[in-house]
Amino acid sequence: MKCIDLFAGCGGMSLGFSLAGFEIVGAFENWDCAIDVYRENFSHPIFKQDLKNEQEVVEKIKELKPEIIIGGPPCQDFSSAGKRDLTLGRADLTYTFANIVCSIKPNWFVMENVEQIKKSYILRDVIEQFISKNYGISAVILDASYCGVPQARTRFFLIGHLGDKHNQLNSIFQEMLSDKPMTMRDYLGNSLDIQYYYRHPRNYNRRAIFSIDEPSPTIRGVNRPIPKGYKLNSCDPPNIDLKSIRPLTTIERSYIQTFPKDFKFRGSKTNLEQMIGNAVPVNLAKFVAEGIKTYLKTGSQRQLSLLDLIDLTQKIKYDFTLPKRSLKNV
Repeated sequence: MKCIDLFAGCGGMSLGFSLAGFEIVGAFENWDCAIDVYRENFSHPIFKQDLKNEQEVVEKIKELKPEIIIGGPPCQDFSSAGKRDLTLGRADLTYTFANIVCSIKPNWFVMENVEQIKKSYILRDVIEQFISKNYGISAVILDASYCGVPQARTRFFLIGHLGDKHNQLNSIFQEMLSDKPMTMRDYLGNSLDIQYYYRHPRNYNRRAIFSIDEPSPTIRGVNRPIPKGYKLNSCDPPNIDLKSIRPLTTIERSYIQTFPKDFKFRGSKTNLEQMIGNAVPVNLAKFVAEGIKTYLKTGSQRQLSLLDLIDLTQKIKYDFTLPKRSLKNV
């Protein structure tokens, strides 16, 4: 299946879908530093492009004739790690993604974002837009640690299949999940030569020392050293010798994002930390791609109401209610 990656960053989604057997025929990104890294690792073209120039993008994509469009529009305005200010304009790129997809009308699309997007009117707007174009929608929240990633990172995926029923993929994803979360030791063994490491907290009331015998906390776009005079928090593991503790290196953080060891990163430390933290974990993208492949081979296993969003972080279901005006389209 020919695939286009929008907001491609350094290539986490592209690599995951490629490893699942999809043919990436092009990618679009507007950050030069990420484009440089992408070009080091992929042979297909990546276009430097402001995706807000939608018509220009659409014309380029039409020439590539994709069967699926994937992408993760910027999430800072939705994220708990960001300012959560939808007036800043970055969240509008979610509309841009939807507009481009609906102009091209590929057979499939996959949109990734932070879990908090489920509370936004923007998500409801784009779901309505996709439904109006006859897409069957599957919406899931995935905990990456159950999807082959040694990291407790929850992300929202909106998947559309042209002319299909709604929620056809949800039960497939549920059956694909591992029985337990993946730890760093599960994935990397003892290759890091550490037992504990430091991850800078958002405030000092939070835990900062973590073990490799658990999933890593979410890899963010910043990576700071241990401050001088740091004292163990009550929620840190007890009896830790802080002299033996260090933060993960930039390249180690890329491993937690499941980039392979031969993936080439170049650029400043600040830029690399940001693009690694912003990336979709490779194995999480592969997990989603494999779910689509399974559906294409086997068809749906059960159908749910569009009003049911499956929260696979805790393997439970809760109601995700669309505006009433959407119900007539279901």
